[in-house]
Amino acid sequence: MNTEKFSTLELLYKEFRYPFPTLKNPYAEQLQEITENQWIDGEYLWLYEQNPDLRKKYKKTKTAHIAAQWFPTATPERFKPICRLMLWTLYNDDLYEESEPEDIGYVHEQSVAVLKGEISGEDSGIPLGKMLASLRSELLQFIPEESISRFTQMISKYFLGLETELKYKKNKTYPSVSECIALRENSICLYPFLQLTEVETGITLPPEIHAHPVIQRLQALACHLVTFFNEVQSVIKDEATGSIYYNIVKVIQNERQMSLKEACLEDLRLHNKDLKEFLELQASLPDFGIWQEAVVNWVHYMSMVLSGWKNISTKLDRYNMMEFPNAAELREKLNKI
Repeated sequence: MNTEKFSTLELLYKEFRYPFPTLKNPYAEQLQEITENQWIDGEYLWLYEQNPDLRKKYKKTKTAHIAAQWFPTATPERFKPICRLMLWTLYNDDLYEESEPEDIGYVHEQSVAVLKGEISGEDSGIPLGKMLASLRSELLQFIPEESISRFTQMISKYFLGLETELKYKKNKTYPSVSECIALRENSICLYPFLQLTEVETGITLPPEIHAHPVIQRLQALACHLVTFFNEVQSVIKDEATGSIYYNIVKVIQNERQMSLKEACLEDLRLHNKDLKEFLELQASLPDFGIWQEAVVNWVHYMSMVLSGWKNISTKLDRYNMMEFPNAAELREKLNKI
């Protein structure tokens, strides 16, 4: 089959459809300016001081504009920590996607300790320690320690996913499709953002709601949906950076010996199956008593992440024009830190 005429971007535009509203935070540009001037070229300049091109690429990723689609109604003060987290996910992903699996354990442990307030950013011994310390103090203005603790557990999940990815990459082996979906559910790093909806709404739901199987399943499905979309979108990038061993499309291709187009269509089929389940659960939520309205609202916000990600990410150079940091460049940087 001739894959030359097959466009992944066209498939994403036309076939990945979400029946959810698409809103955008009006403070996106204000926070993008903070991201570029105060953070990328300020507080965190030392990370890539000798590399203006890489800093430019990070600016072009428009992290505040991504966050703006996910948190459309947050005030500037509440939106700020979310934008800081969005930049952290990008830095962290790029810093460690070339490292050894065994090195991630330490970064994982120290990141969690900083977020729990057990050690300071300075004492963490990791490049992004101070960034996480700032994030913790900003979040504490709006959510209780208990919520930070749940958020931290989700960051921990992300690191476990990242570690598993690196093992596959190092060994140049593919997981099965179901194993890959499970690890990407964690490494896509959407779980932490979903916890921060309460920063935006100002409503902290009780632990028993977070522990409810339906609520947990909705979050897992949201992670799957963003992943299925992301895999088609980044398959060309992943082929270029050797990250194919944990891209679901490439895993399907390997397992079933399909063409790239057939594997993308199978990814779409899995996506639509999970979207159908998400919609069914959203339409028939259990009775949460006095929390009902707040839960319905949270699931509504969750759904906007899906339509918002499609809306912003199909416009990002990071995925569509090979605008991503050079792997060797990052490896070299890590060795110096």
